[in-house]
Amino acid sequence: DIDALPEAADLAIVALPAKFVVEAVERLGAKGVPAAVVFSSGFGEMGEAGKAEEARLAEVARAGGVRICGPNGLGLINAFEGVMATFTQYGYGDVPAGPVGFVTQSGAFGTAISALARNRDTGFGYFVNTGNECDVGFAEVMSQVLTDERIRVGAGYIEGLTDGAGLVAAAEAALDLAKPIVVTKVGRSAAGARAAASHTGSLAGEDAVFDGVARQYGMVRARNEEHMLDMVEAFANTKLPQGPGVGIITQSGGAGVLMADRAEELGLSVPELAEETVLRLKGVLPAFGAAGNPVDLTAQFIVEPAILRDSVKAVLDDPAVDIAVIWFQLMDQFVPELVEIFRELKAELEKPFIAVWVAGPDDGIAALHELEIAVLRGAEPAIDAVAGLVRYADALAEWAETKEARAAIELPDLSGDLPSGIVPSMAARDALAAAGVPLVGAELAAAVEEALEAAEEFGYPLAMKIESSDLPHKTEAGGVWLGVKDAADVRAAFDGIVANAKRHAPDAKIDGIVVQEMASGAVELVVGLKRDPVFGPVVMAGLGGVFVEVLRDVAFRKCPVTEAEALAMLDELEGAAMLDGVRGAAPVDRQAVAELIAATSHLGAAMGDRLAELDLNPVLAGPDGAVAVDWLM
Repeated sequence: DIDALPEAADLAIVALPAKFVVEAVERLGAKGVPAAVVFSSGFGEMGEAGKAEEARLAEVARAGGVRICGPNGLGLINAFEGVMATFTQYGYGDVPAGPVGFVTQSGAFGTAISALARNRDTGFGYFVNTGNECDVGFAEVMSQVLTDERIRVGAGYIEGLTDGAGLVAAAEAALDLAKPIVVTKVGRSAAGARAAASHTGSLAGEDAVFDGVARQYGMVRARNEEHMLDMVEAFANTKLPQGPGVGIITQSGGAGVLMADRAEELGLSVPELAEETVLRLKGVLPAFGAAGNPVDLTAQFIVEPAILRDSVKAVLDDPAVDIAVIWFQLMDQFVPELVEIFRELKAELEKPFIAVWVAGPDDGIAALHELEIAVLRGAEPAIDAVAGLVRYADALAEWAETKEARAAIELPDLSGDLPSGIVPSMAARDALAAAGVPLVGAELAAAVEEALEAAEEFGYPLAMKIESSDLPHKTEAGGVWLGVKDAADVRAAFDGIVANAKRHAPDAKIDGIVVQEMASGAVELVVGLKRDPVFGPVVMAGLGGVFVEVLRDVAFRKCPVTEAEALAMLDELEGAAMLDGVRGAAPVDRQAVAELIAATSHLGAAMGDRLAELDLNPVLAGPDGAVAVDWLM
């Protein structure tokens, strides 16, 4: 038993019925054992009684100084040192050590991914299944794994997160180490709070927020396990490209077109080659080959493999090409010659390349892996992997460029009290103004005379809106009048808005009418804040107006953001071209919009958990700036 140990072990494996686990961990703590892998199930996954027992396990472990992996987990493998603290089927065969650290919240699916990686000749230096995460969770394990100098890339499978701050810290540390984290997260369609009062709240589904935070901190998102392993293969064996220009060299014209199409879909560039490059290729290729981009080597390369070598060198010497994809098939009879060509290319070329060897022989693929050359399974997967490399390279560059700006962010002092629930428009206005968010001039009028005084201050035309915490969506209540042009209009609007509101909601408490300056802009945007249960305050930006929840063209980031990060949010919108001016309209001042988004995010960070939601919709943006004309806090 534990008490009989001559000295404390480094690690204990607990494989006991649940009712004996707490006592065992207590004894481990008394003996000085610092860590335990708990295979045992029967805890939080079993309902309330199990959750209570899991909480007791965590408490006993903390008191005894024992770190827990689990319970209800498959444990871990350290393939470098041959530590097999697991019962996963993956451990039954060879477990090759490699430059990838894999952390998974699912035992069975994690096993399947690991076995698939082994079949693809990809070695996992670490396999860790975190189980119920009563103590050590995904983020902490990933952070630790990436500190090992033998690991070049982290891979993760995520089902649900509670430690958003820990994941962000892990991602920041990974960026500082220049080690990418590739994650597959399920639950893309999981919705956020359906009863949210604001557009921001209803759009802030769990996955939308996760996706934005992943982009913000350089985590590369994979659609599924195959996509994950494709990108892991590329990251583990390929230098990062210095731009988005892709050179395609192929044995098949059809494969070349397929890759070019996919590259364009993903925002990559398939540039026209320089005249000098084309002339060089024509001196290498047979007369019936194609010297454009894609480059078609034709079947002649089967009997003259040197055509491949010289073509790849020519393409990668082109200044517009940042990375090459080389597609070929079969070639069983030419494995030694091909491997020698790739050995030469790997040694001589500065720019990166990826091989696509379709139905290639196992010995050939293994030989390229020995040379640390990524070998992908098909045309589109290769381009998807290139897109991951390019995006991560951009994220690293942005991380370095914005380091000083992030450190220099000064949050506004918003320590004053605000009422709970929907905040009165004028109190919200003051908080927004204190954070530097540009707003139209606005005053609350409890009576017509006060509305007329505000009109004299602002001048015409005006907007007039109902002020009622019971009517957050003013338009639906008939509570918004625009283009109020004179004193008679002010009187008519005041009476009409109140009458509409009373018809719409007879019991609603009406505090008055907000009188606002009118503003104009070429594009309507929405900017907002949401308190996310995992990541805390997040900022949203997207195309706004009345159809915002239909279009759902928005981007999220964790607060606070820099102006550069805000510009990146605008760039990833599907409708980003709207900001550049359409049908003769002038381009929007993107810098002004970015400043507004950044200021809003600073307000979110300053208010922290006090703020549930904020909507600025619409924000009117044009060539002369951006201003919020309606807000709901």
